[in-house]
Amino acid sequence: MGKRILVVDDDTGILEVLTDILCEYDFDVNAISRGELVFEQVAQYHPDLILMDVMLSGMDGRNICKSLKADPLLSWIPVILLSANINAYSVMFDKGAPNDFVAKPFDMNNLIKRIDAQLAA
Repeated sequence: MGKRILVVDDDTGILEVLTDILCEYDFDVNAISRGELVFEQVAQYHPDLILMDVMLSGMDGRNICKSLKADPLLSWIPVILLSANINAYSVMFDKGAPNDFVAKPFDMNNLIKRIDAQLAA
């Protein structure tokens, strides 16, 4: 298997589609639907990249990202945030910003290119 990607989205349909497609590109995917499990999964799974929705049930992916980026042991992990709200792009200018932002709906080929770019950085 290839690089490990942790996918976080409360929409199980999106989780399934992303998992299937990322696996076709030889990524090793761990998909979770609850934001409160991110840190537990990072500790257990050791992802090379995190692909996370901004709006999670009861949590905000932007805040999770800020916490990840504030931790010296985890800040190296690239985070790509996904959102249907294009205004969420402003998070790219905040402290603890993600490495990239992709608006939903997204073109899968573009998303793969952006994942590859983050993994190569």
